[in-house]
Amino acid sequence: MRNIALQLMYVGSAYHGWQIQNNAATVQETLEQAVAKVVKHPVRFTGAGRTDAGVHARVYIANFRTSCNIPCDRMPLAFNARLPEDIVVVSAREVSEGFNAIGSCIKKEYTYQVYNSRIRNAFYVDRAYFYPKRLDESIMAAAAREFIGTKDFAAVRDVGTNVRSTVRTVHYFDVVREGDLITLKVCANGFLYNMVRIMVGTALYAAEGKFAPSDIAGILARGNRTEAGPTVPPGGLYMTKLWYNEPVGLDTDPEV
Repeated sequence: MRNIALQLMYVGSAYHGWQIQNNAATVQETLEQAVAKVVKHPVRFTGAGRTDAGVHARVYIANFRTSCNIPCDRMPLAFNARLPEDIVVVSAREVSEGFNAIGSCIKKEYTYQVYNSRIRNAFYVDRAYFYPKRLDESIMAAAAREFIGTKDFAAVRDVGTNVRSTVRTVHYFDVVREGDLITLKVCANGFLYNMVRIMVGTALYAAEGKFAPSDIAGILARGNRTEAGPTVPPGGLYMTKLWYNEPVGLDTDPEV
């Protein structure tokens, strides 16, 4: 059996996240049904992470095993012909037997978009969080810096899947404004349930003056979810980068 890694991109608005659910359309189920028609046998994908309902992916890796002999360079066109327009296979690559899209992932980057204008933009509906009150991105950036490092992130985690530890390492959390669009990029070795959306909500609360950026260290130390900011809407969130030790076709692949 060949182990194949696919690089995908998808708009998550029509789906209840990546992971298969009962009575709800998901990216995983849609992909598995399309690929099975091409390779002529049932398939099961392992995805790079459990993106929630309405969350998008500019970059996503998922792997599956197959007995088919279709060359990897022909897979994207074959799979895309059977997929809806909001899910696209960008590339396919044969990987080692032990490769696992989530277990082999070293770190991930998510990007969150805030459209900060008094007038909403129709082209950002379900693509960015419309926030009409003027925000100071420098305060948001100062708040974001408080999250960098190896820390216990229980205070910015909603109850979800059980985890053995709430300690994670955040490598960077950058905030940039271009016109009315504020982009927040955060990279970590892993994320807790809704962690990014709560981190963004906490940075927004700091910009609103509900607490100072320097107060975030104490919020994290106390681990009390009610002290942090809200969980911002999913439509502004994108998975944007993934890192693996093994080449899978990404621009973050190691030198080989």
